[in-house]
Order: sequence, then structure tokens, then C-alpha cells
Amino acid sequence: MFISRRSERLTEEGIHYWFRTLKAQATTDQRAVIQALTFHDLRQDFGERAREAGWSLEEVAYYLGYVTRQGAPAMQTTVPSTQVSREQVQQKFKNIKG
Repeated sequence: MFISRRSERLTEEGIHYWFRTLKAQATTDQRAVIQALTFHDLRQDFGERAREAGWSLEEVAYYLGYVTRQGAPAMQTTVPSTQVSREQVQQKFKNIKG
């Protein structure tokens, strides 16, 4: 998803550096809002939104990089990043009922 000027792909370290740099450039008002925000928070938020948009757990796992050494999706790592709310389940149930 992210590309680097030096290579085709950013490393995890490069992404974290980029995120810290953006936070450091925030205004005083913005800092109050994002001070405790971590890159992991953004990753988890993306996972939740992807599930809301209809992505399968396997698709989210691959996109977030949650894969085993054998290349299979690491479901035990993915599930906590894609928690579905009770309201979302109730809405899906309503859609089934018609």
C-alpha cells in the first residue's frame, strides 16, 4: 500500500517513522486529540472498517499483514482487530429477516 522513495515497499519501521513524523508536525490543538493515538490504533480502525464494508476475515488478515510463516491468514491475530459490534450483528440479522 505504501511505497518508499528508496524501494518498492516501506518497511514496518519506515511506516512507524512516518507516523511519528506526522504526529510531531501536528498543531497544538491537534496534539490534544492525537497524543495517545498509535499506529496500531489506526491499523485496528482500518480492520474494523474493512469488516463493516464486507471484507472477509481472510482478506483483512492479508491486507494487515497478519499471516503465518507458511503464508496462511493468522486468524487468531486478525479477530481482535476486527471486532464487530452488537448493533452490526443486529442490523445484519434484520437484513436477513427482510
